[in-house]
This record gives sequence, structure tokens and C-alpha cells, in this order.
Amino acid sequence: MGGVSKFICEAVDTESHALTDFDRQVDAIRQILGAKKVMSVDELRRGIEAIPEAEYHRLSYYQRWIRSIADNLLVRGVITEVELLAALERV
Repeated sequence: MGGVSKFICEAVDTESHALTDFDRQVDAIRQILGAKKVMSVDELRRGIEAIPEAEYHRLSYYQRWIRSIADNLLVRGVITEVELLAALERV
């Protein structure tokens, strides 16, 4: 969403935020995928930027990350849609 004129003038919140267990888990997944060369930070960013605007605003920071991670893993064939849906049902 960077560079979109209606967002340029909004102040950036620079205060520290407490991380939830979910936030830490998503970050750990991203770090593992990066260390194993499965997904780069650039791919994470590209995936986040591809999220439709309405959904982007509805999702939290780390929800955007996990959406991007899931999309990247699906595209690469690391997981299937059936596996992803089954995992989501267990949550």
C-alpha cells in the first residue's frame, strides 16, 4: 500500500507493540523458511503487496505475513490447498 496517496499523510505508529504468541509463531515460520531457502523476505513482501486492498486493511500485520506465506507455499507446491484447508480446520 506504500505510495498510495491516501495513505501518505497518515502518521506511522512507532511505539513498541507487544507480540502475541501468534505473532512469534508467524515470525518463526518466516525465519525457518528463509533459513531453508524456501521463501525469501522479498517473496514475503511481494505476497503482502498482492493482497487485495480491502483484505489488506482487515488483516493485522502478522495476519498479512501468514497470508503471504501460505500463498507462496501454495504457488511453490510445498503445500496443497487440501492440506492448508485441513490445517485451518484444526485451528
